[in-house]
Amino acid sequence: MKARYKTIVDELAQAIRSGGLAAGTQLPTHRRLAAERRVSLATATRVYQELEAMRLVSGEAGRGTFVRDLTLPAGLGIDQDAVGASMLDLNFNSPMLDDQGELLRQALRQVATSGDIAALLRYQPHGGRAADREQIANDLRRRRLNVSPDNVLIVSGAQHGLCVAMMAMLRPGDAVAVDALTYPGFKVLATLLHLELLPLPVTADGPCPDALHALCRTRHVRALYAMPTLHNPLGWVLSASRRDALVAVARAHDLLIIEDAAYAFLADSPPPPLAALAPERTLYVTGYSKNIATGLRVGAVAAPDAWLPALERAIRATAWNTPALLSGIVCGWIADGTLARLEEEKRADGRRRQQLVREMLHPLKPTGHPNAYYSWLPLGEEIRAEAVIRRLRDDGVSLSTAEPFCTTGSPPHALRLALGSVTLAQLRDALQKIAAGIEYCRYL
Repeated sequence: MKARYKTIVDELAQAIRSGGLAAGTQLPTHRRLAAERRVSLATATRVYQELEAMRLVSGEAGRGTFVRDLTLPAGLGIDQDAVGASMLDLNFNSPMLDDQGELLRQALRQVATSGDIAALLRYQPHGGRAADREQIANDLRRRRLNVSPDNVLIVSGAQHGLCVAMMAMLRPGDAVAVDALTYPGFKVLATLLHLELLPLPVTADGPCPDALHALCRTRHVRALYAMPTLHNPLGWVLSASRRDALVAVARAHDLLIIEDAAYAFLADSPPPPLAALAPERTLYVTGYSKNIATGLRVGAVAAPDAWLPALERAIRATAWNTPALLSGIVCGWIADGTLARLEEEKRADGRRRQQLVREMLHPLKPTGHPNAYYSWLPLGEEIRAEAVIRRLRDDGVSLSTAEPFCTTGSPPHALRLALGSVTLAQLRDALQKIAAGIEYCRYL
């Protein structure tokens, strides 16, 4: 005999899939559903939990439970292929300057005419060639992380670096403290590796050390995942004192720190990274996708001596090695100053885009770092983010709600705008449509 809650789940699921319950329909409260169906409150709650797990409804803090729009791609804001080519894509960042194509041509010509090109056809050391590791160590010193080349491992982008770090240092069931809003790629990895994410409250100044300390007193926390310099999606840069306080808590509770520095290059003069303050317990992960190009999948992990063998095994298991052709191009640009120039120009480009967002969406109070390629746009309580997303997709603009970034059960009412994959003219067009779309949805 089918359990009572399963019968209710099946009935509601059928109504949603058939269109009997339209997208955006608000479902009864838990108590009202329990009364209508003559079941316990616990059973009603379980019904909604099942429907949420099936991605048929979404629970929204302070609002209730709503039917999802099943016409929206399930991977919106997470999967690259979820957006059609004709859309103005404000989901993902792929910032590119005008001369970068020619720079790549020149670099490839140089590779073709110098050195032992046949060596690029052979397997490389799992952690990368010694000369490339030395160049990346030089670049990290420029970022105030004084590290030996021996402690630098080359990976295929920052996402691969996070994967390698988590595979090497964490085990299924481990609990990781994260911001309540965090990088979706980390969430995806945590799910695949069967890790538990424990959210820390979001504040204007970043993760709260006192909240982390309290969490560690009640739970066995294995690690802290942090983006101290240019948080994604909120854009904060932690102060030196906040970094010191987080490190003190990590030492008191013997936490591993995974520091994500993918966007750190956009900050003008940030404090030293956590890895410089606590090198004995920090894995520093960075990449060269945003500061150079997303198609060049090169990154780095800096780690203490004792962790290097496990990290190299994880690299071997997932990629064997990063192609030396790619790391050689990146390291050549580090050596000749091209990377530093690109970063300076991208900071200026990010600044122009942020200024445009603030000018055009000023009444909506967007937030973001002055140089960042992304903005966070809170919505009023009367506006449903999913309704805005649906309206904008009809108007040729794709962007993300807060859901892919949220590690709690109640995503805030907000949108995340990626600013780096469109031209300035296209961005202006998209922002006009966003302002109009939000205003339209205000009166639904």
